[in-house]
Amino acid sequence: MSGASAAPAAGFSLPIQVVEGGGFTAWLAEDHSVPVVSLAWSWPGGAALDPEGQEGCARLAAALMTEGAGDLSAADFADALQDEAIGLGFSADRDTFEGSLRALKPALPEAVRLARLAMTAPRFEEEAVSRLRARAIAGARQALEGPRGRASRAFWAAGFPGHPAGRPAGGTEESLARLTVEQMRAALARHLHQGQGEAGLLIAASGAITATELAALLPQLLGALPPGRSEPPPPLPDFARFGTQVVPVAAPQSAILFGQPGLPVRDADWEAAQVLLRILSGGGFTARLTRSIREERGLTYGIGAGLDPILGQGVLVGSCSTANARVGELLTVLRAEWRRMAEDGPTAAEMEEAIAFMTGSQPLQFTDSRRIAATLLAMRRNGRPLDWLARRPERLAAISRDHAAKLAGRLLQPGALSVTVAGQPEGL
Repeated sequence: MSGASAAPAAGFSLPIQVVEGGGFTAWLAEDHSVPVVSLAWSWPGGAALDPEGQEGCARLAAALMTEGAGDLSAADFADALQDEAIGLGFSADRDTFEGSLRALKPALPEAVRLARLAMTAPRFEEEAVSRLRARAIAGARQALEGPRGRASRAFWAAGFPGHPAGRPAGGTEESLARLTVEQMRAALARHLHQGQGEAGLLIAASGAITATELAALLPQLLGALPPGRSEPPPPLPDFARFGTQVVPVAAPQSAILFGQPGLPVRDADWEAAQVLLRILSGGGFTARLTRSIREERGLTYGIGAGLDPILGQGVLVGSCSTANARVGELLTVLRAEWRRMAEDGPTAAEMEEAIAFMTGSQPLQFTDSRRIAATLLAMRRNGRPLDWLARRPERLAAISRDHAAKLAGRLLQPGALSVTVAGQPEGL
């Protein structure tokens, strides 16, 4: 076990320890103010490893892991979690497969036992498979009933044609209906290995647990997994510019998704881009898009955009909705504001407000052990150093207006803005 830690900056403290035990490495934020422990761990892949035609396989398999395991039926497993107030879950996102647990300190051994059972001996009982499959199919159908779901599917399919990122992570009605238990077990086998590192298993913990206790817990939780390393997901191609596409949907309003290529997660300007996008498309009523499109013209109730990380890349994507008759007007204003920021950059006053907010609100992200563990895991996944959080205020303060203006010219591409409209839009 090693005890390297990041030095906290004045005004914000989240010391992070690097803990090694049983051949596993985890980041720990220790805090005994509340007797709760949270762990989060992940592997790369997720839906990106679903074979074509098996969309939704990893996500459905993950959901079934807590529906009975080992000698415990689905009902017995649920009772065991409830008896000790344990939170345990597994999920598959577009590019990750994750597990997490949260328990009171006295219940931690039982939480670890149940998590290990779920990872090594899931039962895939017929009743549970049928029940969760039906729920997933209903969700897939519901996503296509409204304009927003139709727009989202079309947007990503056009942006990443032929790549898993362009397919729905939760699957389609057709793919979910065809999935077999053998295929779902294969999805787990693609992910659940002991191999660690940036391209393998990552672990984070937070709460009332010491480094020594965590070092002993890690092999108990993960030591029964098979050796080896997860299959790497396919690299993400460049976002394909597709102009404007319309998905006909009979509805009084149109849902709009717009986007363009963004920045890699490890780009040196990632945080500067967050400041810039808060000014342009986030930050509540102070954002330019909200002010111009909602406040001044009443074209939408809400609009926002940001960098969406996928497989180490960031796609700049936003969304809104408006009456069919006003779609053309809204897109005209959107493109004008995009271009104005690209050409002129933010003002000094906008920079000051955005940086002050992002600095002052940082501690609000760490209000419970579950959120802290998830943040540490994301830091590891994105290749951040131990002192990333502690030094964030000084990095934000160092971003000048001129630097942000140059970044706006590099990042924002009015001509590359791709738009999907689902509805019966007018004015296009």
